[in-house]
Amino acid sequence: MGKQAAIVLLFLLACTPNVVFDNVSFDVEIAQTPEERSKGLMFREFMPENHGMLFAFDDDVPRSFWMKNTLIPLDIIFLDGNMTVVDVKNAVPCVEDPCSTYSAHGKYVLEINAGLAEKYGIKSGSKMSRE
Repeated sequence: MGKQAAIVLLFLLACTPNVVFDNVSFDVEIAQTPEERSKGLMFREFMPENHGMLFAFDDDVPRSFWMKNTLIPLDIIFLDGNMTVVDVKNAVPCVEDPCSTYSAHGKYVLEINAGLAEKYGIKSGSKMSRE
């Protein structure tokens, strides 16, 4: 992990790991290691409404996520290095191979329960910060 990503990750991990958009806060798990990033939210049958998983990377490049072994539908929110939303994808569980991929540029990616991005008005241009 690069120095800048490590600093941002420390910022995100300080105190309670929460991220905030204009009118909503999410308690997040941070996927820090390659293993945690690879597993993501696989095999989970439930996630509380205002919870999510945040993936932090060293660079802002095209990223692809898939839903193999992911049992709950998700909104996948791609953010740039300034924590500004660049794209939101609505992802459904994969029931057979090959699984669809969901791609966009991003240095950070936040996965939350499906439909919450629309419910809370999280869209391209929205800013994320730490509470």
